[in-house]
Formats: sequence, C-alpha cells, structure tokens
Amino acid sequence: MTSLSHGFFTVAAASVPLRVAFPAENGKHIVDTVRAAAREGVRLLTLPELCLTGYTCGDLFFQDALQAAADGALREILSATEDLDIITVLGLPVAAEGGLFNCAAVIRRGAVLGVVPKTHLPNYGEFHEKRWFSSGAAAAASSVHLAGGDVPFGTDLLFRAREDRELVFGVEICEDLWVPAPPSIRMAQEGALVICNPSAGNDIVDKHARRRELVGQQSRRCAAAYVYAGAGVHESTTDLVFGGATLIAENGKILAEGERFSRTGGMIVRDVDLDLLKNRRRRLPWFSPPRDGAFRFIPFPLSPGPAESPSPPEPADPPELRKSAAPPGRPERPGPRDSAKSPGSGASPPPAARLRRDFDPRPFVPADPAVLRERCEEVFALQTAALARRLEHTRAKTAVLGVSGGLDSTLALLAAVKTFDLLGRDRGGVIGVTMPGFGTTGKSHAAAREMMRVLGVSSRDIDIKPACLRHFADIGHDPEVHDTTFENVQARERTQILMDIANLSGGLVVGSGDLSELALGWCTFGGDQMSMYGVNSGVPKTLMPHLLAWAADREEDGAVRKAIRAALDAPISPELLPPGDSGETGQRTEDILGPYEVHDFFLYHFVRNGASPEKLLFMALRAFAGTHDEKALRSWLRLFLRRFFAHQFKRSSMPDGPKIGSVGLSPRGDWRMPSDAEAGAWLAGLGDRD
Repeated sequence: MTSLSHGFFTVAAASVPLRVAFPAENGKHIVDTVRAAAREGVRLLTLPELCLTGYTCGDLFFQDALQAAADGALREILSATEDLDIITVLGLPVAAEGGLFNCAAVIRRGAVLGVVPKTHLPNYGEFHEKRWFSSGAAAAASSVHLAGGDVPFGTDLLFRAREDRELVFGVEICEDLWVPAPPSIRMAQEGALVICNPSAGNDIVDKHARRRELVGQQSRRCAAAYVYAGAGVHESTTDLVFGGATLIAENGKILAEGERFSRTGGMIVRDVDLDLLKNRRRRLPWFSPPRDGAFRFIPFPLSPGPAESPSPPEPADPPELRKSAAPPGRPERPGPRDSAKSPGSGASPPPAARLRRDFDPRPFVPADPAVLRERCEEVFALQTAALARRLEHTRAKTAVLGVSGGLDSTLALLAAVKTFDLLGRDRGGVIGVTMPGFGTTGKSHAAAREMMRVLGVSSRDIDIKPACLRHFADIGHDPEVHDTTFENVQARERTQILMDIANLSGGLVVGSGDLSELALGWCTFGGDQMSMYGVNSGVPKTLMPHLLAWAADREEDGAVRKAIRAALDAPISPELLPPGDSGETGQRTEDILGPYEVHDFFLYHFVRNGASPEKLLFMALRAFAGTHDEKALRSWLRLFLRRFFAHQFKRSSMPDGPKIGSVGLSPRGDWRMPSDAEAGAWLAGLGDRD
C-alpha cells in the first residue's frame, strides 16, 4: 500500500536548524519539521545524523547530561507527533552495552519502531568518531532501552509495511555510504526499496559533486530510492562547515536536490516510483534475496493513501524477527491515532493531484543541451561502429540505401557515409536509390537527389510505378483502389530493387526503419521492414530530429547543412498515396497514428519500466498537460497497445541492428514476446472488453 495511486510513495529529506548540545530546543525544530512534512502528505521523512544533539558536540557526547537530554527530547517528539501518520528517521546518540552508538531512530505515531547504529565510523582527516562512538557491527544486543521502553536495535533491521510486504526500507548512516561495500547493498538484496541516509558530511570544495554522484550511483546499484539528509549550517564551525545537503534519487536519477547553506533549513519532497523499482529488480538476477536470516523485519502499518481504497484487515504479524527473540518494537496503540487522519488536523490526506513528480514528455531526449550533444555524438558512434563491423565481416563492397528525403533515410545515409569515412573507403561505395512511386512528391524527390549529390555518394533513380502497375495487373488489383495492397506493393517493390542492387554490387542493404516504427508495426512486412542491417532500429523517432540537427551543425559544407535541414522540415509520411492537387502529400503519419512524442512516451515506460496501461495514462496526463487531453491520450494509448501486440511478428523477424539506448526491441536481445500474445489484459485496464 503506497501513499499515492499507481505505486508512488512520498518521501522527504530535511535539514533542520539546531543549537549544538541543546536537545530540548532541537526537538522543537524536529517536531515542526515532522508536522510540516505530514501536512505535505509525506510518508517517510529522513532527518540528519545526530540532529537531536548536533554532530559537532565533541567530548560532550560523553556527558550523562547530554545523553539524558537527548532521551528526554525524543520522548517529547514522540508525544508531540503521535497523531501523525508519518515515519521519521532521526539521528541521536544512544548508550548501550557500556558504550555509545551513533544511531538513527525510526519513529511513527509516538512509538520507536527500531534503532539502527552506524556501522562504519570515519576516523581520518577531520573525522574522529571512534573517539566517542562504537561501531554497530560490534554490538551484541538486539534491543536497547530508549524513551522509556525496550526497542529493536542493530544494523540488521529492515522495516516492512504490513499491507504491502514489498514496501521495505532500510537505514544506513553517512559514512556507511562511502565505504567499498555499503550496508545498503545487502539491504537492497533483502528487499529494501528505499534507503534512508541521515548524514553529517561536511562541505569542502568539490565534495558535493562527489556526494551527489555517489547518491545517484548507489540508487542505481541498489535499484532503489535513496533519501539523503545532511546536517546544516548551525553545526559548530570550529573547524568544519556543513551545508545541509538534501538529495532524493531513484534508480540512478536525482529527482530532487535542496538548497545548501540555508539559514532556516529546508525540505525536499518527491514521490518515488516503487513499481518502477520492483520491475527493475525483477529483471536483474542479483535481487533474489538470500533470506538467510541476516535481517530482522520490523512490521509497521501503513494506512491507505489519498487515491486508494482502505486496506484489508491486517494479518497477524508473521514470525519474521531473525537472530533473536527481541520484541518487534512498541505495539501499535489502538484507538483514534491509528486512523488515516492528516497531521493533527482531522482533515483528509492531501489529494492525489499533489503529485511531487515530473514526467518528461520526451524520455528519449535529454533536456540538457550539453547532454543532448553528447547523446547525439554517442548514437552516431554506435551506429557507425556497428555498420563498420558488419561491412568488414561480410566483406561487402557497397552499402545500398533507399533515400526518400525524410528523417529516417537521411539519418541512415549519413551513418553510411560516416562509416565509409571511418573505414577509409570512397563514398562512391554508398549507393543511394530514389524510387518515386504514386505518392512521391516532387519536393521530396528533389530533396533526396540533392542530399545524395552533396554527400558525394553514388545515386540511382528508378521509377517504380511501371513495375507496380504490372504487378497490379498480375494479381488482379485495381490501381484506383488505394488500399493496403496498393501501398504495400510499392514498399515491397522498393525492397526488391534494393536487394537486387546489393547483389549486383557485392554489397548489403542498410535499412532505415526506426525503433518507434518497429514498436507500432508501421512498416510493410517483407518491404521496408526487411534489410540486411537495420542501422536505425534502436533510434526512437523523437530523437531523430535532434540527431540530424547535431549532424548539420557539425558539417562545414553549407550545401550539406542545407540538405540535412531540408530533411528536418519534411513532413513525416510514407508517401504511398497520391498527393493532393497542391502537390503536397496528404498522407501524414501522425494524422493516422497520433503524435510520435506520445507513442515514444508510452514505448519507454511500457518496455523499460513495465508500466500498466492505467499508469501509462496517469503519467501521460501529467507529462502532456496543456498539450493533449485525456480523450486523445486514451485513444492513442489504445492504438499503441493494439498495434504493439498485433505487429510483434514483424519484430520477430527483424534484421540485425545495434542497440542504441535502454529500450530495444530485438527478438534476440531485450524483447522476447510471442507473436500470438493477446492485448486483452492491457486493454481491459482502459475499459475495453474485446
């Protein structure tokens, strides 16, 4: 059970103001922060390391007065937040076994669920933690007396929702993240989808960039959400400065980052996608938990979020405590505090519309211009390296391509030209063929011929209309009937010509079909669906214009730049139906299928993240808000699903081609799907019955 529909779970990281060695005052700030987070609908809040006392107390940690004050402040926090349906992870020192431990207490509704001690204590450079603290790895006790009761204690604690056994979170503290084998690795293997890190890392030049990179990398390595909360500027500046860094990452992506060096603290809130993380783990073999008793699972109730139905009755707690018979934490108190009330107000939780999550409408296209340039360069490098290897292996003398003047054929032609340059071959070995048919416009035909001329490749121009008319006569088809047969005859005639020219010239046919067309089956089986190497098969349509614009910018020859930009301006069309009286094509692909930007959005989240139809629509409504309405998006999603399932047979026999990004549809690699699979279960999610 999660706090929002469609698998989203609301987490927050906060840096709070504090007064060093004054727990009572710090407790008030913590209560204010917890209440503010609860008002925002946060279900799991992470606060900094030792935030109840301050990290920079030094030898004052040895003072009984400070330890007693911390315990008393924790009691006050529990009392002041017992009406809040929020889990909070906060740092404090805890005395146990004759030693002192740097700990994170996990609290909810006036109870301490468990206490996790820090495992790796930094004792180098500016850090001297071993002077005051013992490592949690050496602790023998499985429980500790804190805030008036005995609670689970140890580095072996994980916390699991009773209503959703896959909703598990774990805690590691500051330095634990920086060691060669962070505890979060094992936590993730045992099922933790969210890792909380209360931290007190100081700030020096360039450290935050490394911290940010590390948090992102660890979230990817663990296929988890990672919530990092750092100590802020009110720590002692005797020797160090603390910036109050806050970060939320998910599977390698930084979702949110707070302002550093704030005098008032700060909080970041995001909805992490637990369904995405679960799906990612199911694809990775190392997330099959060993279940060897290395962890104790502490259950907690999680009331339904604002967009969900009430939970079924809670089952009895399973015998999940490992390694000891320690109590599973203070029992949940019955009564009104276990209702789904919002923090202290009696109001309902925040509405689902308050989703703290951005959905990029173009997931295949980096928003950062610098990253986009790098992406384009890498795509071209992958395409040319792949084609070069295939040409060398087959000892092909030529590369034969159909050139239409559109996006796909232009990209394939550029890739072939650059490959011949890479191999030190004459560009004349690239044979471009224009094959005007019944729908070819004069403008596109001229653009294709100009493209071949300025690139210096060999070119041929073959009118396919006479051959198609003869074929219509042979099969008994009326050429005035502009149906699927009328269109596919042209596509297959072009493929036959290209194959025969390749045979004649000792070469191979380079296909131009892209990833988006393969997903939708927008290709003629045995026609443009087939080639001897599909150099564009991993390139989505939405990335195509950016690749061509990047290629144009790199060209020193003005004529080449102009020709490429002409292809960018051309309408996306198969040009298989006769043009209108104006001479312009009336057959525009996106008028038939819907926008490629929407289909690429569906493709990315359907294949890469396994998103359900309901979730695809939920995300698309937010990604395309103000651009496309629900009726249109629902219609295009139905079309996407129907075509994706119906045309798998075309992908099952697709030619070789390089994988370019994280989404691929090769039947030999990423996507293995029976051609007879039914779309019914997916369409049912959109209300379709057939």
